[in-house]
Amino acid sequence: MDGIRYIRTDGTNKDFAEFYRLTEEFYSSLVGGEKNRKGFVPFNASAMIPDVIIAYDGQKAVACAGLKKYDETSTEIKRVWVQPEYRGRHIASELMSMVEHTAREQGFERLILQTRPQMTEAVKMYEKRGYILIPNYPPYDSLKGAVCYAKEL
Repeated sequence: MDGIRYIRTDGTNKDFAEFYRLTEEFYSSLVGGEKNRKGFVPFNASAMIPDVIIAYDGQKAVACAGLKKYDETSTEIKRVWVQPEYRGRHIASELMSMVEHTAREQGFERLILQTRPQMTEAVKMYEKRGYILIPNYPPYDSLKGAVCYAKEL
């Protein structure tokens, strides 16, 4: 992508921590407040996400995506986010290609993720990339309104 550069880092990166804060606010707004997500927040702490890719436009962080081991064969995609003014430029798709490549390199057989149906653009992108709807996996199996997807590598 013209002018966009990508760096690999981890969940302790300061730019990723800011994206984490933004996504927490956004996800809480979808479910009527943080109180309705409290049980899931411990599973999503930014520092617990060991593989992160951040997209930059110059020095400005504009998007991110992460990977976190779920079990011996699956890794979970976490925090795919593109700043609103950068959406529609295929940055999320590029990030997805990069996390898929990373997962393969690490020997995982499957990628999983959780989202919400009202995130229509994200759902369309995941389905276009070959992700299929699966039963919700823990801890999202008791999260009202959540949907989970998987892709075999």
